[in-house]
Amino acid sequence: MINKIFIQNYKIFDKFELELKSGLNIIVGDNEVGKSTILEAVNLALTKRLNGRFIEYELTPHLFNKKYVDKYLKSLKEGKPIKLPEIIIELYFDDIPELALLRGSMNTKREGCIGIKLEIVFDEDYQEEYENLSKNPSDEVRLIPAEYYKVRWYSFGNNAITKRSLPIRLSYIDATTIRLQSGTDYYLQDIIKTDLDPKERVELNIAYRKLKELFSKEASIKGINDKLKSKKGAITNKDLSISIDISQKSNWETNLVPHLDDLPFQLIGKGEQSALKIMLALERKGVESNIILIEEPENHLTFSSMNTLISKIEDKCEGKQIIIATHSTYVLNKLGLENLILLHYDYRDKKIEKATLINLPKDTQDYFKKLPGYDTLRIVLARKSILVEGPSDELIIQKAYLQKHKSLPIENGVDVISVRGLSFSRFLDIAKELKKDVVVVTDNDGDYRKKVDEKYKDYNSYSNIMISRSEDDTAPTLEPQIVNCNDLEVLNRILSKTFSDKEKMKDYMKNNKTECALRIFENNENIVFPEYIENAIK
Repeated sequence: MINKIFIQNYKIFDKFELELKSGLNIIVGDNEVGKSTILEAVNLALTKRLNGRFIEYELTPHLFNKKYVDKYLKSLKEGKPIKLPEIIIELYFDDIPELALLRGSMNTKREGCIGIKLEIVFDEDYQEEYENLSKNPSDEVRLIPAEYYKVRWYSFGNNAITKRSLPIRLSYIDATTIRLQSGTDYYLQDIIKTDLDPKERVELNIAYRKLKELFSKEASIKGINDKLKSKKGAITNKDLSISIDISQKSNWETNLVPHLDDLPFQLIGKGEQSALKIMLALERKGVESNIILIEEPENHLTFSSMNTLISKIEDKCEGKQIIIATHSTYVLNKLGLENLILLHYDYRDKKIEKATLINLPKDTQDYFKKLPGYDTLRIVLARKSILVEGPSDELIIQKAYLQKHKSLPIENGVDVISVRGLSFSRFLDIAKELKKDVVVVTDNDGDYRKKVDEKYKDYNSYSNIMISRSEDDTAPTLEPQIVNCNDLEVLNRILSKTFSDKEKMKDYMKNNKTECALRIFENNENIVFPEYIENAIK
């Protein structure tokens, strides 16, 4: 199995290294962070193919990392050219006897280990031609000269390899690229191959031929053919008729269509089609494969359908290495956060970073496995999260942020998440592992030292985690905090009330939390927010 992958100058990755588990690996991330590129790189290194064709026929300047390409082109203009970019993909394997022939130290780390390497490098046979081209002012180089590149595919022992010589079998499954009709044919062929004996296959062939012959004997068809024959001479000098092709090229294998609950395969839902095609691909290729790559399995599927599909994938791929790229938090929760590989773009360092949750406490993992919503992925993908106790608190935070920054939090990559059951610690376990910036906005419940400070003391040492609460124990929840900060006249105006003292206003707001929060959020009038709210939205 693959225990590590190294990618250099391939698409979004300038230099990237990722460790993999021998079993299940779930790669999660936002758009354009390289999830699919990782699967593509693994497939390329194991098959030497891209988009179904040998990589030599798919070489383009756009395969090279743009950051390095820009750096190279800049060096050309300055007259101090640096080395032309090279694409390197290395796969490091577990130390097992079957792969001993791949052992060597011809890798970027110069380590003695088992693995394979695919390089896309400049072909020095074209050195003089390219130098003349790059020196010609009228032929300014704007793109990497991919036509001057060659591909090398070899083991860490520096031996050239072929697909036949590589003792590893791979299945790369993307339901969006499996053609519907081909999938149908394969599905039927598998049924015939595994479930019917030779006699039954012959009987099916005979029955199908008889059906085609009976077609021309139908009264309506005979009437149509008689009419066509009357056109003899106008269209052709021979008798024209219609029938079904009974030659060998048109047989039951290409014409029978599977039905699900009496509906033709082409007419069932997209989600069912997607799931069936994934299972079909696993049925056809997964048995012989050591490594399974699955691209975005959640397309068009409901939670219940996804649950069924995941269970089938786990059963089919037992004992194999699986790498799944997904957006789906349901896939993430169901298969386990301990299998998560998070990819995210670091805007400070301007590069793709990775993180895992392998050290997440087991009770936290179990909690998220039971969580039906999508909050897990929200905290995983957001640049910054603000955790609140309920929907009314969420509206107040949204209003406070909008009032201060003139935009909603989500517009700036800040996700406000209402946490069920006050399970802040579960989300904070994720935040500390992934080094995600998170603010908890919580009530003090009349005793901020015991109910808040003592409760979250284990997270105080993490600079990316902030616990925001009030030290005013006389105002245990958000509603009295807001009343204390504002003139009664302002709140009466916003809430359309006529309370004469603040205590009645507090009681009303506590008993009508969501309605009051919604009115505050929708009102254009500014109000004063408690200090701990202001600190949370800085």
